[in-house]
Amino acid sequence: MAADRPERRAWWIWSAAVVAYLAAVFHRGSLGVAGTQALERFDVGPAALSAFTVLQVGIYAGMQIPTGLLVDRFGPRRVITAAVLLLGTGQVLFAIAASYPMGLVARAVLGLGDALTWVSILRLVATSFPARRYALVATVSSALGALGGVAATFPLAAALRSLGWTATFLLVGALTLGYAVITSTMVRDAAPGDAPPRRRGAVVQQVRTAWSVPGTRLAFWTHFCTMFTSGALTLLWGFPYLVEGLGVPAATASVLLSVLIIGQVVGGPVVGALIGRRPECRMWMVMGYLGVNALSWALLLGWPGGRPPLAVIVATFLVFAFGGPVSSVAFALVRDYNPVCQVGTATGVANAGGHSATALGVLCVGLVLDLAQGMPGGSEYRVAMLTLVAMLLFGAFRTAVWWRRARAEVFAAQARGDDVPVLLTRHRWDLDTPRRTPVAA
Repeated sequence: MAADRPERRAWWIWSAAVVAYLAAVFHRGSLGVAGTQALERFDVGPAALSAFTVLQVGIYAGMQIPTGLLVDRFGPRRVITAAVLLLGTGQVLFAIAASYPMGLVARAVLGLGDALTWVSILRLVATSFPARRYALVATVSSALGALGGVAATFPLAAALRSLGWTATFLLVGALTLGYAVITSTMVRDAAPGDAPPRRRGAVVQQVRTAWSVPGTRLAFWTHFCTMFTSGALTLLWGFPYLVEGLGVPAATASVLLSVLIIGQVVGGPVVGALIGRRPECRMWMVMGYLGVNALSWALLLGWPGGRPPLAVIVATFLVFAFGGPVSSVAFALVRDYNPVCQVGTATGVANAGGHSATALGVLCVGLVLDLAQGMPGGSEYRVAMLTLVAMLLFGAFRTAVWWRRARAEVFAAQARGDDVPVLLTRHRWDLDTPRRTPVAA
């Protein structure tokens, strides 16, 4: 019985922390169903509106490696509490913002708070639970966090309709600020965060070293091209595209957006179990998913008249939803192809891939919409979404390039008799002249 107490305590600590992550995901997606209201409130066009999400996600992507250093230095409790305070403050500022610059400041504060959460959760899981439970708890954490995205769809849309902009965002901001009391009292660091701060030059060198590993490059491009479609649609353009581009009623559109999130909740554990049991299949899964994703876009954008049936829209959005779970392959690649001392940095590099792509996709759609305004029958959205297709094809090409190079490293290691992460079968399309980068076991 006494032996169960530390693990029970770990679950309580994790529960308090994972609610903070759920809140972060909610705040991240809170503009998704408020986009049309934001256009009127700030009197801006689509490109300026996209800058909200580009700024927020750009800060998130840029803060991944610094967040890891902060967590090592100060511990998860302080960093998670700081994240909650920043999230609440950012949402309160967004509620009262009456000008476009003030709105940008609010989304920047939200992005900073969001950036501090996920790495802190992973560090807490790693230090609070036995190694055999790490994968399970990390997967469940991600799935529960995705529920925050569900709350940011039709529940938030209903609140905006009944309470209005200011009251809705003030309420969620105040509740988030209040939750800082919970994180500061319930979350505990399993190991003190007493690591000395690193010199800037050493950090830059560590990032360069991680980036030089073909497996890290493969992880970056895998994350880049698998998750940005669902990210761009969930965070900003999904609701306007459904309503104005595809003619879906607003109430139905907010429910459809939740399909993107629910697919991640359900698909995460499924994909995680599959890549854990059959690691040699993970890149085949990625490339297969990218092919199905491209076909789904061809179906949506090429449908005669531009208005496919609701069943087709639901099916394609389910495909897009699985991009999040499939992107978790990137972190398995990081773990396998990097030495243990470099895994944290390489994880930050890979995680920045998908979020950078999301920010770029949101910006490109907004710019094209500005240029294509006035096209008949919602055609401007069909043209704008082609930018996401172009990014998908480019990312798939870069993924294929680095897949071949990473496979070449594995074959070279096998030939030397070294331990390799996955035993592979050579194909005719594999490279014959690999680089001499070490492969982690």
